[in-house]
Amino acid sequence: MLTTVVAVISLFVGGLMTAVSLTGHVFGAWPSPEPLSQGLVGAAMLGTSPALFTVGRARLWQEVRTLVYPMAIVLVGLFTVSLLDARHLYIAEGGSIILVLFSLGWMFTLGVLTVSALILLAWQHLTPSGQPAGARTAPLPNWSKPPLAVLGSSWLGIGTGLLVRPGFWSGFVPWDLDRLDAQALGVWALALGVGVLGALAEDDLERTRAALLALPFTGAALTLVLAFRAAGVDWSSGSAMSLVAMVAGLLVTGASGWLLLSRLNGGTRAAAAGVAVAHGTPRSPN
Repeated sequence: MLTTVVAVISLFVGGLMTAVSLTGHVFGAWPSPEPLSQGLVGAAMLGTSPALFTVGRARLWQEVRTLVYPMAIVLVGLFTVSLLDARHLYIAEGGSIILVLFSLGWMFTLGVLTVSALILLAWQHLTPSGQPAGARTAPLPNWSKPPLAVLGSSWLGIGTGLLVRPGFWSGFVPWDLDRLDAQALGVWALALGVGVLGALAEDDLERTRAALLALPFTGAALTLVLAFRAAGVDWSSGSAMSLVAMVAGLLVTGASGWLLLSRLNGGTRAAAAGVAVAHGTPRSPN
């Protein structure tokens, strides 16, 4: 239920922030020098929402934790940085009534979801499941592990830097942004890094199915915002090329993961059909 609520909110709020950013305007809980930053935050919300809708269909916790942990990081992280820099929100600085109300709703909603996520995660880990964890039946190909480690470490590293030392690491971001922009983007980058490295630790395609769905949609949404707001990016910088590679990594990882899953499911269905045919074939008399 929690992930469904987060998915619905992310779909509408993220879609609104993304759409406004594409028109060249800033729409968020705090002022920003450039529409791109809050547009990327909205794009990340929008891109992960389809995967969050699938969590309710999981049979085991192990099948969705690579998505639920990053979701909790985003909720706790965005609420924390917004609370610590509350004096820079529209509810403190003032502004149009729409932005002030959005800022107020942002804090209230994040606060409720953060408390809910922490309680439910604690409940999940303290309450015995009553059933054994499913065996790993579809390990990741060996060739995929080094790229996953590089991709996850890249997102984790830049996310940690922007979150802990936004003043320093924001200099490596190829567009104008302030402290809250840097930390909000850092929270999302950290969550993406945890998700990718978590999939590597799970080492099973079936257990990473939900997380794999989030990667291509998030990569596509980020690409859309970057393409529309390309004029605000310093494309001559090395950090811009690194960002392109990291976003492309999300797209390629998600697409290749789903290709491997489709082949795995196709092979499983073919094997099941073969067993059914064999069992249905009458024995010849001796």
